[in-house]
Amino acid sequence: MHIPATLVRGGTSKCWLFAESDLPGTVDDLEALLVNAYGAADPVQLDGVGGATPTTSKAAVIRPSAVPGVDVDYLFGQVGIGIGRVEWGSNCGNCATAIALWSVSTGLVAVAGDLTRVAMRNINTGAVLEAEVDTTGGRVHEFGTQTVPGTRAGGVAVGLKFLDPCGGVTGSTSPTGHVVEELEAAGITARASMLDAGAPMVLLDAASLGRTGTEGLDAVGGLVDVLRPFRHRAAHCMGLTARGDAPDDAVPKVGIVGSPASYRTWLGDEVDAEDYDVAVRMLSMNSPHPAIGLTSAVGVAVANLLAGSVVHGASAAPGAAELRIGTPAGVVTVTSGEPAPAGPRWITIRRAARILCRADILVPEPVAV
Repeated sequence: MHIPATLVRGGTSKCWLFAESDLPGTVDDLEALLVNAYGAADPVQLDGVGGATPTTSKAAVIRPSAVPGVDVDYLFGQVGIGIGRVEWGSNCGNCATAIALWSVSTGLVAVAGDLTRVAMRNINTGAVLEAEVDTTGGRVHEFGTQTVPGTRAGGVAVGLKFLDPCGGVTGSTSPTGHVVEELEAAGITARASMLDAGAPMVLLDAASLGRTGTEGLDAVGGLVDVLRPFRHRAAHCMGLTARGDAPDDAVPKVGIVGSPASYRTWLGDEVDAEDYDVAVRMLSMNSPHPAIGLTSAVGVAVANLLAGSVVHGASAAPGAAELRIGTPAGVVTVTSGEPAPAGPRWITIRRAARILCRADILVPEPVAV
């Protein structure tokens, strides 16, 4: 079968975007299609359009929204690598950046002067985001000069705002009732903050694991077998899984945080301790994230506002509305606004996107078993 799709770089991810009207109507059929299209069961995704890394094996299915004030609904899928399944339990801010540009370029959202607003609802979590796409001159741009840490390539500027980002999945910013606690997994104990902000996540104090939070990607890769059990344990503690459920390697997100120290990015740039406020190293599925996912950045920013959290304790700017996060790719700045008892009413991050190609994907029919 032939499936129309568009490949878009959003921030530091690449996402294949699909119109819902071009796809099967059930999630099971959709999952089978994506598994075949991406070559998901193959760890190198050679016979498919997947990128064989967690940040390049993503998909989103988009439709016009019937919700007042919202332009676009989207279902996000993290397509497996070496496993024939799709994880549907989370959101991706980088893909939302791509969706915003795609929505304007396809006419789903009409250009409105020099800056076009796109309101989006993530079906997976119910999160609502607002994007502002650069449409200077009243037109859609194919190229731009906005850059983000993690790539030297420019793109069309997109400002992304997460609205009411706390408690979207579990109903609480701190699903366990604690801002910080001792968490034990596979015989190892670490100080942890488990929160639902942007997405469910568990953030571990790097020092309690004998780390700094400024490690390079190879060193973070060596922590995967340590961090996975913490993810699985946190999922149970946060009420995301029940005892006996198969482990999920997408939700919650997991990472370590530490105080600022000088380090070198994987692009070779030097980052001084004074250049940022808190060091963060996250996993994307079971690989080191080369930068930081935007939903993870939202959670880190919220945790910085929570007295006692592992982020608040490590931060050089605890409680600050603007937080500079030191990632393996460089410094990502996140701004929180309108504080409320349940958390900030919004969080913004500057991103960039570029449409890479429009294609018909030739998808083999599922093999009968």
